[in-house]
Amino acid sequence: MATRTSTTRTMSALRAPSADISAASAMPPFTLDDLASAYFDCRKSKRNSINALQFEINLERNLTELRDQLLNGTYTIGQTICFVITRPKPREVWAGQFRDRIVHHLLYNHLAPIFEPTFIADSCACIPGRGTLYAAQRLEHKIRSATQNWSQSCYYLKCDLANFFVSIDKRILRHLLLRSIAHPWWRALADRVLMHDPRQNHVLQSSPHKMALVPEHKRLSSQPPHLGLPIGNLSSQFFANIYLNELDQFVKHTLRARHYIRYVDDFVILHPDARWLNNARQRIERLLAEHLHQQLNPTKTIIQPVVRGVDFVGQVIKPWCRTTRKRTRNEAITRVQQIPAAQLRETANSYFGLLRQATHSHQNRVKLAKALMLRGKAVNVDLTKTYKGNAHG
Repeated sequence: MATRTSTTRTMSALRAPSADISAASAMPPFTLDDLASAYFDCRKSKRNSINALQFEINLERNLTELRDQLLNGTYTIGQTICFVITRPKPREVWAGQFRDRIVHHLLYNHLAPIFEPTFIADSCACIPGRGTLYAAQRLEHKIRSATQNWSQSCYYLKCDLANFFVSIDKRILRHLLLRSIAHPWWRALADRVLMHDPRQNHVLQSSPHKMALVPEHKRLSSQPPHLGLPIGNLSSQFFANIYLNELDQFVKHTLRARHYIRYVDDFVILHPDARWLNNARQRIERLLAEHLHQQLNPTKTIIQPVVRGVDFVGQVIKPWCRTTRKRTRNEAITRVQQIPAAQLRETANSYFGLLRQATHSHQNRVKLAKALMLRGKAVNVDLTKTYKGNAHG
């Protein structure tokens, strides 16, 4: 089994770019330090995976080899692993090899400073500091602003896009992507990553029964070659933000919606007039159909008074409180009751962290703590974490 070696974020010991590369270009598109930074970014959540450990054993050689392949044009995208996850609902995940993920981070690190300044402040997900907590807090602030601290009536339009990732038109996305990238080498790499079809070289790691849980219309494997981004890669998340920036700009600057927020393909608009929101929905549907080849999910498109509560990014925002969605709380309790003991501490502490994001989470954390104590786990007095040992050890 591969053993983990000790590494730091400095790569000064690695050799400098080769002389032939320097001769070919006075200014290479990236340096070995850039690639090393991408590696460290990539390994943050993948350090203990077999592929990451194998890559780290010969880190200097592997990074140098990957750099040379990228610069001399011999880099090829490797085999993709396809598997199915069932929470929160069944979906395909297409995971690239570790070295390909490094390339995704390299590309992201170069493109983010180009595109992220063009994103509105209310575009969330895959942007540093703009996760689910940011989105929930920002929407709560917008509701309080639109209702004058809950003293006036207001309505919300909540939508999400139907089968979003598997229906993204890569031809449209390619145009949106390449029009803002000036350097030919980066244009070529972005195009290669975007247009790569993982179905051409992949291995299945889920049983046929589990694969069958994913509806046909939600499978990337069922789409034509020009449609769909693989869920599971950083590049797909970032490209999705570029794609839906067109929607953001339309809502903010054409519809002039003052209170709007989007998290991936879920978005909310606030307005005191429900008729205005209904008209906005119709105009958004036209924009999506004509310019992005997308459509709203009709079963998840609603207009309601905000006083009933706004369900967004796993939290429900009500007057003067923000709570965790009941389904999420119930799933947390069910999981800690059923999962193997070896996974209990890590999973439970993850749920404690999730529940704490809500302003009114004490009762939910009490229920989670009781479920843990019934399994012999000790929980701290603040109900924020459980310990490695048990209540009797």
